[in-house]
Amino acid sequence: MNPSSVISVQNVSKLYQLGERRLRYKTLRDSIAESVTRGFRPAHVEKDKQVLWALRDVSFDVHQGEVVGLIGRNGAGKSTMLKILSEITYPTEGRVDIHGRVGSLLEVGTGFHPELTGRENIFLNGAILGMTRVEIRRKFDEIVAFAEVEDFIDTPVKRYSSGMHVRLAFAVAAHLEPEILLVDEVLAVGDIQFQKKCMGKMGDVARSEGRTIIFVSHNMAAIEALCKRCIVLQDGALEMDGPTGEAIARYQASVAKPAGEANDLTSHSGRRKGSTPLLRSVRLLSENGLTTAIRAGEQLKVEVEFSGAEKPISPILGVCLKTFIGAPLFGVNNRVIPGYRFSPPVTEGRMLCNLGELALLPGTYTIDLYFGDEHHTMDAIIDAISFDVLQSDYYGSGKMQSAHAGPILRHAEWLLQDACGEPIARTEER
Repeated sequence: MNPSSVISVQNVSKLYQLGERRLRYKTLRDSIAESVTRGFRPAHVEKDKQVLWALRDVSFDVHQGEVVGLIGRNGAGKSTMLKILSEITYPTEGRVDIHGRVGSLLEVGTGFHPELTGRENIFLNGAILGMTRVEIRRKFDEIVAFAEVEDFIDTPVKRYSSGMHVRLAFAVAAHLEPEILLVDEVLAVGDIQFQKKCMGKMGDVARSEGRTIIFVSHNMAAIEALCKRCIVLQDGALEMDGPTGEAIARYQASVAKPAGEANDLTSHSGRRKGSTPLLRSVRLLSENGLTTAIRAGEQLKVEVEFSGAEKPISPILGVCLKTFIGAPLFGVNNRVIPGYRFSPPVTEGRMLCNLGELALLPGTYTIDLYFGDEHHTMDAIIDAISFDVLQSDYYGSGKMQSAHAGPILRHAEWLLQDACGEPIARTEER
C-alpha cells in the first residue's frame, strides 16, 4: 500500500453466482451416486451454473483529502466496489486496505433501524462509526437542522418518506466526521434544493475538513463540479483513472452511440430501476429525415415506438435535453402543455415530439426519455440517445458566441439612446 494512501484497492475481483439457490446438505447416498456418475455426464453439464464477475482485477489508490468520482454505465461495478469499501460484502480475490473511519450513503436508510426514531438512529450510527456520545451530542442539532426533520426526530424512521430517509442519512454521514465518505447515486432521490445543499456540503467537507470522498453519480455536471479525478469502470474492469475531464469524455464516448444506429431501447442500460419497459425504440429526425446531427438552429424531432401497456393509455412523452456532461438544458412533456391529449387510448404505437429549432452551440447532446400516462411515469431511460450539433452561421455574421456564455444561442435586440433619451440609429457592420 502506498504510505500516503487512505484507500488501497489491489487486484480486487468479485464473483457472483447467478440463479444460485440455497443447497441442501448432501447425504452419503448423494455423494456416492455423484462420484459414480461424474465420468458419464456430458461436459457442458458441469458448467450449468452461470457466474458474473461484477469486478475483475481492479486496482487504485486514493489519498487523504481527495474527492474521487467513480463513474460508468449501469452494471459497470460501481455499487459493488462501494459495498466492498464499506465492508458490506467482501472481494472474491484481491484485497482492500482502508485507514480511517468510513461513512457510507449507499441506499436509502442504509444502517437505519426502522423501529428506532430518528434521534435514536443518529446515536446508533455515531456509535457504529466509533464516536462517543459527547461527540454525537455536539453535532446533533446541526444534523437535525440540515436534514430538516425537526418535527419528526422522535418518530420511528419506518414512517419517514424516502426523501426524509435520504436527508437524515446524508446529514448523519456528512456530520459525524468519518474520515472517508462513500456516496452513491442515492442523492438523486432528494429534491433539487436538497441535492444542491448536499453538493455544497460535500465540497465544504473536502475543502475545509480534508476528508476523503468517493462519489458515484450519473450526473456528469455534479462529478465535474466536485471531483478533480475520476475512476471509470466498464464491465467490471478499470477503464481509466485520471483527470475528470478526460474521464468524462471516455465515459460519454462509451454510452453515446450514433442516433441512426442505437435506437433499440428494449434492453437499454440507462433504463431507470423499476420501470416497465414500454419504450421499444427511438430515432431522431431533421428536415432531411433520419439523422445523427443537425446544424445549429435547425429543427429536431424525437420519435419513439412503444408497446406492452397493460391497459390502453393516453400516452405522455417527456423529453429532457442535456449537455454532453449531463447538465439539463430543458424538458418538455405533453402532460403540462395543453392541447396534446390523445383519444382513443392505445396500448402500442408511435409518438413524435417536435422540439422545434435547437439554437445550440456546436457539440454533442444527449436526451432522456420519460413515458407514461396522465398520472405517472411508467418507463424512463437516461441517455436514451445522443446527437451532434454542427457549426452554422446562426447569427448571419460569420461569428459565434463564446462557449463560456453557455450552450444556448439566442437572438436579442439592443437600443442605444443619447443623454437626452433620443435613439441613436444603428449602422450596418462592415
